[in-house]
Amino acid sequence: MTGPLQERLAPLLDPRDGGRLEKLLADPARWTGVPDVTCRSAWDAVPAAVRDGILSAAAEELARPAPRLLASAWARAFRDGSRSAYEDQAWALQERVGLLVLAAVLTGEVAAPSAAPGDCPHLDGAVDGLVAFAEASTWCWAPHERNAAAREEVVPDPDDPFLDLGAAEVTALFAWADHVLGPHLDRRMPGLRRRLRREVDRRVLTPFERKRDWHWIGADGTANNWNPWIHSAVLAAALLVCDDDGRRARLVRLVVQGLDHYLVTLPDDGGIDEGIAYWWVGACRLLEVLDLLADVGGADLDTRDLPLLPELLRYPQRMHLGADHYVNVGDAPARLSGEQPWQVPFRWGERLGQPETSAYAVAGARESGCAAPPRAGLGRALLALADRRWCRAVGEAPPVDSAPWLARECWLPRLQILVARESAARTSGLAVAMKAGHNGEHHNHLDVGSYWVVADGRPLVVDVGRPTYTAATFGPDRYAAWPFQSAWHNVPEPGCGQRTGADHAAHDVSVRLDAHVSALHADLSGAYPHGLLTRWDRTLRLVRADGGEPAHAVVEDRWQGGAEPLRLHHVLAGEVECGEGWATVTGAGGEGLRMLWDPHVAVASVERRVLNDAQLRRSWGDHLSRLTLTVRQPAAEGRVAVRWQRNSEERVAAALLKHSG
Repeated sequence: MTGPLQERLAPLLDPRDGGRLEKLLADPARWTGVPDVTCRSAWDAVPAAVRDGILSAAAEELARPAPRLLASAWARAFRDGSRSAYEDQAWALQERVGLLVLAAVLTGEVAAPSAAPGDCPHLDGAVDGLVAFAEASTWCWAPHERNAAAREEVVPDPDDPFLDLGAAEVTALFAWADHVLGPHLDRRMPGLRRRLRREVDRRVLTPFERKRDWHWIGADGTANNWNPWIHSAVLAAALLVCDDDGRRARLVRLVVQGLDHYLVTLPDDGGIDEGIAYWWVGACRLLEVLDLLADVGGADLDTRDLPLLPELLRYPQRMHLGADHYVNVGDAPARLSGEQPWQVPFRWGERLGQPETSAYAVAGARESGCAAPPRAGLGRALLALADRRWCRAVGEAPPVDSAPWLARECWLPRLQILVARESAARTSGLAVAMKAGHNGEHHNHLDVGSYWVVADGRPLVVDVGRPTYTAATFGPDRYAAWPFQSAWHNVPEPGCGQRTGADHAAHDVSVRLDAHVSALHADLSGAYPHGLLTRWDRTLRLVRADGGEPAHAVVEDRWQGGAEPLRLHHVLAGEVECGEGWATVTGAGGEGLRMLWDPHVAVASVERRVLNDAQLRRSWGDHLSRLTLTVRQPAAEGRVAVRWQRNSEERVAAALLKHSG
């Protein structure tokens, strides 16, 4: 397969190019945008607030014991399905090392090999963490380790490494640590860099070269976030810790060829069906790879004008609802961690002439409180710290009251997602979102036709989001977990739930987009067992304020066919009160919605679900509620309409209720 990158770079990707690519990639570390620790003019210029925040966090980290990578924790994925027992420790150790590397760079500390341990605590702490990873039997996360599973063993074989996301993360950590601390590592811990490079070669670069049918490359058209995530780490290693010019060029060729498999899967509307969190580890890493190639290879390797990229760049801002709340399709949490590489959309927004994207990035960094969050990854944090323009934008630019990246409405026709709000550039007021799509999407939930309703930037009619991953999450028992089931999404249940597969999809999808109304219509019958329904037409309309009528949303369902009982589910985040034909939901910040329906048509019941999962509690607190409308007299044909308005608006749509039957 030849994709857009190979088409653009074809002359350089030919191994018979006479060494041109090797010459372009000569001494690449000089052009990465990150100088090493000895360039004090760069690192001493980091703003004091950013510097002090990192050094304070590093001091706290040094006061804690280092995370331990235990064989018993790794084996739990095979024993009781727990991934977090090991992966949480691996992430914590990686974050510790990254933070201490940043602190060692900012302080510039170093000492002779014989000097006392206290002479350079950040550097020594970073070294200890790097060696702990070097000594680990594997960098692969257990559920991904197909080799161990094939052997029916619960311990990894160091001589049979498996290249996955965990291995990619440690590889990138080693590559950037070696690059930025190299001179000081050579002085304080002679021989360590040779060890780091050997481990990267043995565990990642050699397997990457020798095995060309890795499933995550997606040569069969199934590439997802794994592809750019792993390729970005391989590229960093090729450029920063590979000294063989010919091999470096071969690795870069393979990276470019592999990335094309991901690029060709991306829709031209820029949507990511895996969800907003996976934009940052997938599409964002693609942008970072293109940056790195252009920085190192100059104009000959610069492909940052591909037609798809402006739309791809806009995806996060289009899903943004307010603060850290997002439209969370796929396996995305409802609340995005602020510790993201915000400098990437900032730079790309400036490059592509999208100032609203740059403004979104600055606002995100300010919301998180850090221009270079260490948890985003060492390479990303270093690039942010070294970018003076970015640091100034976050720390010095005056705050703005508006949110220019929030469009009045956005329609992604390939993903079939609509996001609409009362007014552009502000979170106050009412906003809605709805997806059509199909049930064969990456990280799929059974959610064709589900919708969100948002009051003043806080979602109150919500998508639960993903729970903590287990070994079963990506296997045949995925939908045994309740957050993935259609019964816990805002969709109809016409006698049974939705079914899996791309053939279970919405049809007859259409939108209306104008100054007064934003609407999405879809026939949802295809999402259910074939033959159950003749049609199920759902229309979501956001009606903006007009004269005396306040802004409101109406969800209208019309059906033909189905089985009893016939239910419509609504997952609510907040305190719920319910009466005959009405309900209210009030969020933690006082934001409120009122729900109205014809009580002669449907009766409501409310179930309160206590949340024990740590991932879900971070999004929602200790509980969610599900309000279910059950049709009183199901028939072969019927209609139910639900109206949503801000709870401060007490007007009732009498005409709507009168004709809801």
